[in-house]
Amino acid sequence: MASGFFAILDDIAALMDDVAMTSKLATKKTAGILGDDLAVNAEKATGFLASREIPVLWAITKGSFINKLIILPVVFVLNWLYPPAIKVALIIGGIYLAYEGVEKIIEYFFHHTKKGEEVIAESELEENDENSEKAKVKSAIKTDFILSLEIVIIALGTAMEKQHPLITQILSVTFVAIIATIGVYGIVAFIVRMDDAGFYLMRKSDNKGFMSSVGGILIKALPLVIKGLAVLGTIALILVSGGIFLHNIDYLHHLIPHSIPSTLAEFGVGIAFGLVAVLLITGFKKIKFFVKNQ
Repeated sequence: MASGFFAILDDIAALMDDVAMTSKLATKKTAGILGDDLAVNAEKATGFLASREIPVLWAITKGSFINKLIILPVVFVLNWLYPPAIKVALIIGGIYLAYEGVEKIIEYFFHHTKKGEEVIAESELEENDENSEKAKVKSAIKTDFILSLEIVIIALGTAMEKQHPLITQILSVTFVAIIATIGVYGIVAFIVRMDDAGFYLMRKSDNKGFMSSVGGILIKALPLVIKGLAVLGTIALILVSGGIFLHNIDYLHHLIPHSIPSTLAEFGVGIAFGLVAVLLITGFKKIKFFVKNQ
């Protein structure tokens, strides 16, 4: 009886060891996507009243966890029943990311106002207004869904490469998904509250000494960080989408010369798909508006 109990403990220990090793490898392979995820979501979590930043970020974080709860079982079932469906889902998601990235670029150059960045209050706009808080949270959760899907699929691919049993794949991929959410949004929370941290340090040190200087740096750095993340977030959307297209569409993979750096190729492909998506969606909106007003 005792020997059977210790055999079970040994099996559990071996399973946990496999999960730890697989999770470590999967995290390394998803590091680039996690960096893009951080840039995109930090940019999306800013632009609100200070009192709304944490509630907005918490709403996006909850949405991210719900995304994982949807994605994880669906990916495992699809991979078991019909693996090509995952590739199709990734490509559709890539089109959405490319559209969002290119739309941001077009909006900046052709619809950029000189009034400065708008700050979104809690309930100033209608829920269906594209600039409302709820609309921006929904947009952030949609983007997180695509990035989460790619993270889960890369992690699953790593687990499958090692030919681990199904239980190890499920545990390791789930662990990576949870850690990704906690890590990314934890860092984002720190970024959006940099100014509060700065003011706290200055008050604690009576505006004197090294800690006060650090606080001042944090306060002054926040606007620069936010602007930088807005740029990085847009670039990340395009790079991630371009990478999805190049890695999942064989025609493109063979069409792009190997002499072109991968980053440049991904950016170019992401821009091209994004422009097509923007043109099609803009045309559809104009036709819909024309038909509606007839």
